[in-house]
Amino acid sequence: MLDVLGLDTTEAAAYRRLIEIPSGTAEDLSADLALSHEAALRVLTGLEAKGLVARSSSERGRRFVASPPAIALGALLVERQEELRLAQLELGSLAEVYRGAAQERAISEVVDVVQGPQAVAQRFGQLQRSAEHEIQMLMKSEFVAVTPEENADEEMTAAGRGVAYKVVLERGNLERPGFFEAAVPAIRTGVQARVAEHLPLRMLIADRRIGLVPLMPADHADEGSGALLIHPSALLDALQALFDLTWQSARRLVASAEGVGEEVGDVLENVDAQILGLLLAGLTDQSIGSQLGLSLRTVQRRVHQLMERARVATRLQLGHEAGRRGWL
Repeated sequence: MLDVLGLDTTEAAAYRRLIEIPSGTAEDLSADLALSHEAALRVLTGLEAKGLVARSSSERGRRFVASPPAIALGALLVERQEELRLAQLELGSLAEVYRGAAQERAISEVVDVVQGPQAVAQRFGQLQRSAEHEIQMLMKSEFVAVTPEENADEEMTAAGRGVAYKVVLERGNLERPGFFEAAVPAIRTGVQARVAEHLPLRMLIADRRIGLVPLMPADHADEGSGALLIHPSALLDALQALFDLTWQSARRLVASAEGVGEEVGDVLENVDAQILGLLLAGLTDQSIGSQLGLSLRTVQRRVHQLMERARVATRLQLGHEAGRRGWL
């Protein structure tokens, strides 16, 4: 972990060793760390320059003493924090310049062309690493540069720092060998996955602010496959709307002790079907309760649950969605 403070592996090991003993020489460290005398002396000199060790006044300075970690490492930590603060300021300044330039972009500059599968894979990873809140993906069963299995580590890392993942998979993905082994840990760590029969395109959107649309299927990768990088624009808004509609109509993948499977969500319990039928017939909640021997609160609760399940905001929308899903 000391590498984040600018120490390489050998320097970190040497400093740890000096902390464990009252003092040490280059000969001591060369024996302990399997280094040559010259290499050990270079390491000690480097640590001295960073303020992590000091020469002992005895034996003409041949012995070295570790500086207290709270002081020495604390100073390095403050330096790194200041460097990060300055980097954040520079990032903010560059972002302002970029936004200013983006406002003056011509229509042709709304889209950047990414050429070659290696460049597409690089952008695919960069967008996930830079995301702060959410990654949304449409994933067809053919791939341009990165498969779900290859992207698993990227997903786990981003999800681990709080980035929400919403992934819609074309059903053909489920038939690929090894898919379920990779999907189970991802879903159990919070990745939300759904399945659609067919997807119109493959796409990634990061934080609803930038999108990546790969262009060619995998079997044409050698012909120069690429992607479109979509900046904030009406085009990106349209892609976002496409994702939202696709997400709403797709079926959820759930992880269980047996593995991963699709959520059975299109069959209503008998009482819910009865409530929905009476509701669409025009009865009030009170009348529905009287007809079915349920309390008013129970009827209202189950109607609310049906609306959440259908992902609608009004009862009128619930009627439309119920017909579309075949609930009645």
